[in-house]
Amino acid sequence: MTEFFLIIGIGMCVLVLLCLYRATYGPTILNRAAGISAIGTKTLIILLLMGVVYDRIDMFIDISMVYALLNFLGTVVLSKYLERSGEA
Repeated sequence: MTEFFLIIGIGMCVLVLLCLYRATYGPTILNRAAGISAIGTKTLIILLLMGVVYDRIDMFIDISMVYALLNFLGTVVLSKYLERSGEA
């Protein structure tokens, strides 16, 4: 079962690289913001998979909850900034 979660984790890392491409070369600022938000979400899933692999899911759930909150706040702050600056 551990090998299955490792394969899923590697697949998620590949998806993070695809989102990183969108965040770097996105045609608009909104595409870049969506790419950064998707990277944060996929990193959350990778953290939880690490918790399953290392058999410490309780610790990794706490870490991922804090990371999810920071990701959400970062997305809200970026959207408020883009709304005020008129770039969106």
